[in-house]
Amino acid sequence: MSHFEAFALALIQGLTEFLPISSSAHLILPSQIFGWADQGLAFDVAVHLGTLAAVVLYFRKEVTALLGAWFGSIFNGRRCGEAKLAWMIVLATIPACVFGFFMKDIIELYLRSAWVIAATTIIFGLLLWWVDRRATQQDDEYQANWKSSLFIGLAQAAAMIPGTSRSGATMTAALHLGFTREAAARFSFLMSIPVIVLAGSYLGMKLVTSGAPIEFGGLGIGLAVSFVSAYACIHVFLKLVTRLGMLPFVIYRLLLGVGLIAFLLSQ
Repeated sequence: MSHFEAFALALIQGLTEFLPISSSAHLILPSQIFGWADQGLAFDVAVHLGTLAAVVLYFRKEVTALLGAWFGSIFNGRRCGEAKLAWMIVLATIPACVFGFFMKDIIELYLRSAWVIAATTIIFGLLLWWVDRRATQQDDEYQANWKSSLFIGLAQAAAMIPGTSRSGATMTAALHLGFTREAAARFSFLMSIPVIVLAGSYLGMKLVTSGAPIEFGGLGIGLAVSFVSAYACIHVFLKLVTRLGMLPFVIYRLLLGVGLIAFLLSQ
């Protein structure tokens, strides 16, 4: 992988990880259009670390408060809004862990095709549009209970199907439950932290046991570019989502899905 390819793929990962537009749909395009080879496990670990660092740094105050309250609820029995939200994030993470454990091989074998990604990009884009139009937008993330958290967690698990978009699915579920757009985005971003940690740890263990060669120049580019682009993406999205809504991202998803189908039919 050249340094240009590393830069481009890390930029795609950073920009699409937290937007409701599907990172998998974008990451398949370079291989389909330009014939780029798979970036490898080491690069996957690097960009996961970059996006993780971005979301933790951006929400550093919230993360510190949530972790402190969570440990306080365990060891001191302290109850507060932050402790409740932390437990709801833990609960929302469980479905993705279970689904990933049992379904990862099936997904890798049968669902990573360009046709599946094109279809899910369009279908879940339309679902996001429909839910966003009907959303009441009354609650913030602190109103989450075990039922709503589990529902959003199931949406996150379903988003393991390529093209669905983890952030798109979780925001769609949160909007459906009455969250405001900004609250849906914040809850989705906070939910991403344990999932990225788990996914990065799994990839890291695979990397260690695989003995694959590591090219540190490309890894450094991947880490830095994914961090900067993801941090900027989170900041801009939270500033714009309350004013613009989800429609621009829905339109983009539809254009992307149709474009991918047109490309596949032309082959």
